[in-house]
Amino acid sequence: MFEPAYPLRTERLLLRPLTREDAVPMLGYKSDAESVRYVPYGPLTLAEIEERIATRWAGTRFEKEGDGICLGIEERETGRLVGDVVLMWRSENDREGEVGYILDPAFSGRGYATEAVAALLDLGFDGWGLHRIIARVDERNTASAGVVERLGFRREARLVESSWFKGEWTTLLIFAQLEGERRRLRDRP
Repeated sequence: MFEPAYPLRTERLLLRPLTREDAVPMLGYKSDAESVRYVPYGPLTLAEIEERIATRWAGTRFEKEGDGICLGIEERETGRLVGDVVLMWRSENDREGEVGYILDPAFSGRGYATEAVAALLDLGFDGWGLHRIIARVDERNTASAGVVERLGFRREARLVESSWFKGEWTTLLIFAQLEGERRRLRDRP
């Protein structure tokens, strides 16, 4: 079992477990079709967000393969929720995880997604001992691809029309980073 100490702190952000109070600010971006275009659910209602916070988004530790933690991204200076991130345990044998993220569009362009995902990489590699962390990105989501590229992920695959997603065939890009690659990127002068 691995249970991180919360909140995770970055220069400008706190990453912390979600609370019921996060439902209303989350509604602003999770009910918007364009904001959730590339995530595995459609626009959500307040009741659906509250239910997910109480159930599937409530995990704060890893006990078994398949577990995930979903954390709110909070601006340290203002206390505002600006998005959320997830780290999932994909394989115990391969020590593999996967990151995902969604940001309120009102806060895009400030580097918050990159900063938050960097904290998840540190947690996964240094705190938990993962060997590999992946990110699956819809090819049309160039902003999301930019986040992982800025963090030094390698593009490993382009899976053409590999997923039937929200009523259409989509092309997935698979990005990955290894623990040794992360260490080298951080240790650069």
